[in-house]
Amino acid sequence: MAHYSEASEKLMYKFYRTLSEKDRRRYAAIEAKKLGHGGITYIAQVLDCAQSTISIGIKELEALAEGSGYEARIRQAGGGRKSYAESIMGIDEAFLDVIENHIAGDPMQVAVRWTNLSRQEIANRLLQRHGIQVSETVIEQLLHKHNLTRRKAQKKRR
Repeated sequence: MAHYSEASEKLMYKFYRTLSEKDRRRYAAIEAKKLGHGGITYIAQVLDCAQSTISIGIKELEALAEGSGYEARIRQAGGGRKSYAESIMGIDEAFLDVIENHIAGDPMQVAVRWTNLSRQEIANRLLQRHGIQVSETVIEQLLHKHNLTRRKAQKKRR
């Protein structure tokens, strides 16, 4: 098996790092296939990737259909953590129950409403009353969803 020069290896590595995850697998697979026997091990060392990554890339290349075009999406749809609304049933009702007695508003502007509870106080009450544990970020999203802001009484200086 032939080896690339050190300059070529460095250039290949720099190029490899600019590619997306899927393109990295496929590029490594092509380079390994060019070299034949022992190519996967050698390219894995040169590109600092796992041999299994190259094997997956080879399978992807073999599965490509004739004339397949550019694919903008790298990962499958639907991945990642689900939003709080999808994962915690009844959170809106529990949130409104917790802040029910702590809502105030401007009588002249019906859309202007606020609560005097802090985000942490709301999160603590949700946990105590309903057993729902959420972060202050989720509380902020719920406040925004229900058109509420946080207001705190301030002393006026004379």
